[in-house]
Amino acid sequence: MQISVAGSKASIAATPTPGQRGFTLLELLVVVSIIAIATAGVAFSLRDSAQTQTEREAQRLAALLESARAQSRTRGVAVTWRSTNQGFRFEGLPAGTLPGNWLDSGTTVEAGSALELGPDPIIPSQSITLRSKLQAGVAWRVASDGLRPFSVQLAGDGKSNPPAGAAP
Repeated sequence: MQISVAGSKASIAATPTPGQRGFTLLELLVVVSIIAIATAGVAFSLRDSAQTQTEREAQRLAALLESARAQSRTRGVAVTWRSTNQGFRFEGLPAGTLPGNWLDSGTTVEAGSALELGPDPIIPSQSITLRSKLQAGVAWRVASDGLRPFSVQLAGDGKSNPPAGAAP
């Protein structure tokens, strides 16, 4: 490789040799557009759908119901879960013990819904159905047969189904 220094007579040619060719503008634009399309595809696939958000709310509610059920047995007081216009509340527990709001403002349940959570270790078979305002066709049931913990099931068509293990 030749090096030109001030005062030397050797010069490097201004045109690149066949093996030293760079990228053209068209090649760079194609690569950038492929990267942009791939990034957009990943961004859309990672976005939560209304169904996923509603399922997450149902899982959270099942955990909260089990926590309230355990606190009811521990304290020996009757605890009732009730839906409200702003979310829900746990009657029988001190205020602020458990949260009373949905994480997603689009989550709804049937108005006036209530679940009895104790203090008896065996509670009646009961369920609640969560829906999303954004996707009306999807519903998730949080249900218990009275012996087992609350579980989350896809209600699908929104019809009420008995919890697993319960008599039809």
